[in-house]
Amino acid sequence: MSPSDRTRLEMSAFLSGKRHGLRARLLFVGPAVIASVAYMDPGNYATNIQAGAGYGYALLWVVLLANLIAMLFQGLSARLGIVTGKNLAELCRDHFPRPLVGVMWAVSEVAAMATDLAEFLGGAIGLSLLFELPLIVGMAITAIVTYAILLVQGRGFRPIELIIGTLVGVIGLCYLAEILIAPIDWGAAGLGLVTPAMPDAAALTIAVGIIGATVMPHAIYLHSGLTQSRAEIHSEAERAKVLRFSDIEVVAALAVAGIVNMAMVMMAASAFHSGHSEVSEIETAYHTLTPLLGAAAAGVFLLSLIASGISSSVVGTMAGQMIMQGFLRIRIPIWLRRLVTMLPAFAVVAAGVNATQALVVSQVILSIALPVPMIALIVFAGRRDIMGDYATGPLLRALAIAGAAMVLGLNAVLLAGAFGVDLPFLGPMSLGA
Repeated sequence: MSPSDRTRLEMSAFLSGKRHGLRARLLFVGPAVIASVAYMDPGNYATNIQAGAGYGYALLWVVLLANLIAMLFQGLSARLGIVTGKNLAELCRDHFPRPLVGVMWAVSEVAAMATDLAEFLGGAIGLSLLFELPLIVGMAITAIVTYAILLVQGRGFRPIELIIGTLVGVIGLCYLAEILIAPIDWGAAGLGLVTPAMPDAAALTIAVGIIGATVMPHAIYLHSGLTQSRAEIHSEAERAKVLRFSDIEVVAALAVAGIVNMAMVMMAASAFHSGHSEVSEIETAYHTLTPLLGAAAAGVFLLSLIASGISSSVVGTMAGQMIMQGFLRIRIPIWLRRLVTMLPAFAVVAAGVNATQALVVSQVILSIALPVPMIALIVFAGRRDIMGDYATGPLLRALAIAGAAMVLGLNAVLLAGAFGVDLPFLGPMSLGA
């Protein structure tokens, strides 16, 4: 019996009351952990570094707000898969007009490629800096490692969950080490977490970047697919129990992702805010960390970046595969899917484009694509003919609409700045996340 079959069998035994205990409950952990990788991907590093370097601990409350919005939408996505047995892309295909479905697929496919571009480059940058390799060699190593991990998918859902969970653990441990190495001002950090403040217009620009790029399109699609058939459900009581465990997992996994992002800001605040507030790029942060906090801190920073790049690249490819299969009912070999999402990154580097600038462009593309899954999720989650008694109530629906309005509004601001539209209430526009 494969690990996935054994996990599914043991989950069924727990749901029917034949098994008890913490170990049985841990079998339900997996989908939200995978989705949480989207909130710790290399695209977040530059903005968090910029926030800490430029404004110390003052913008930690923005990271907290962004994380709460992420919890809401990932929870809705997980609920959609558990209740309907279908993922978001499949529901779009079944309920929307065919021309609209084609447009939604095309936009989502481009977004999947843009996502993988940022994540793939992040891992490659980490490898090239840590081992002093050419960036193209770092990319080749990242490609080989991510493809090897993706091959594990053929053995079912559990092995890939354990691998991604391990990489998430590496990222978390790295940032635990960073905040132990860096002299954190915990009083100022606590104040920044609970006191909303916007020091100046440039700080608002960074806040826009943090919140505006919070909810990733591929994470919304993927989470619904990871939960759609993971547990065998035989009654409404069992479904309610699975939903309860899913909600707990979403809160826990996204809380860890939020803590990691806060740790990034705190590390940057401690290391760079006094004397190096201009630091805003990953490469600069690494080179500046070595003389300030020592080689160990710089090495741990790169290790976390490599784990982030590899894990998020794997997750991005999984999401791209699910998007194509859901919208078009087409499943292509994993090596071809990996090649399709990997080629743009190689093309960018071969053309001599600055890696950080490539990350910026990828975020512009994600901002354009985000309304597609976000609005579709709110629509389906609120339809009783699809969700039955699990449709969102007035309060949850209002929170989702408010969260979407905030995120999509800030994404519009990001896009306006990226395309050179003058926004007098913002400082100089800089997309980092």
